[in-house]
Amino acid sequence: MLASALKTPIAVLLGGVSAEREISLQSGRAVLDALQNLGYEAVAVDTAEEGWIATLEDNYAHTFIALHGVKGEDGTVQGLLELLGISYTGSGVMASALAMDKLRCKQLWQGINLPTADFSALDEHSDWQSLMQHWGAAIVKPAHEGSSIGMARVDNAAELASAYQAASAYDSVVLAEQWIEGNEYTIAIVDGKAMPAIKLETDHRFYDYDAKYVSNDTRYICPCGLTETKERALKDLAEKAFSSLGCQGWGRVDVMQDHKGDFYLLEVNTVPGMTSHSLVPMAARASGMTFERLVEKILALSLESEST
Repeated sequence: MLASALKTPIAVLLGGVSAEREISLQSGRAVLDALQNLGYEAVAVDTAEEGWIATLEDNYAHTFIALHGVKGEDGTVQGLLELLGISYTGSGVMASALAMDKLRCKQLWQGINLPTADFSALDEHSDWQSLMQHWGAAIVKPAHEGSSIGMARVDNAAELASAYQAASAYDSVVLAEQWIEGNEYTIAIVDGKAMPAIKLETDHRFYDYDAKYVSNDTRYICPCGLTETKERALKDLAEKAFSSLGCQGWGRVDVMQDHKGDFYLLEVNTVPGMTSHSLVPMAARASGMTFERLVEKILALSLESEST
């Protein structure tokens, strides 16, 4: 059994100090329950609490990262764990940092000809009118936040300027990208392979925080309704996007499809949600994998990468 390979109990890292703290607490508790249900000795460690680093260093050789957002998903904790010689789930330092930085991620994809919507970094001197004349509609995002925090859909220059101001309260780097009108899909990746794609439908202006975590009328469609050929193309694109950043273990790729049927990459999440509303567990169920086995598989992949 995998448990026999573990040197110490598993520390489930959760909570943290980002704007996604509450979602991380939910994800972490779900992971903790799954590990304990499987018979593993696992303990919650909140990285917002004083002394958590010393606690890890003194007591643990293995961690399951259930942190979302800055100082958890962005390579900082991963770097610390590397220095401490503690194993951890998910992607390494560089891939975590790249995936968390939406601007540089899109710049990389643009440079290697992977499809992503036209975009621009924003600042106080941006030409709001010119950008909106070019795009028609756009979505504004803090570059380093997740869970749609600080995001807004805009349809004119005044809304773009206002959305920039709001997003800049969360991040010093803000970007806007051309709005792709069409269907949104998400593809879970485990061990480099795409799971069944999920189509997302919401009555909100876009798949925002409420649609993700609060609303009960968001629709998750799996099978996603694409032809077999189209879904294979979508999965291939997701796998390429994931590997292009150097990601490992598990993650999730979000994609838009326009009215012509073309796909456009949105972002990669290296520590996706593991809550009751979350998408990776949903895709795992569609492929015949229980939540507990998904958690165990993610843990096993981290131990395999440690041994190679």
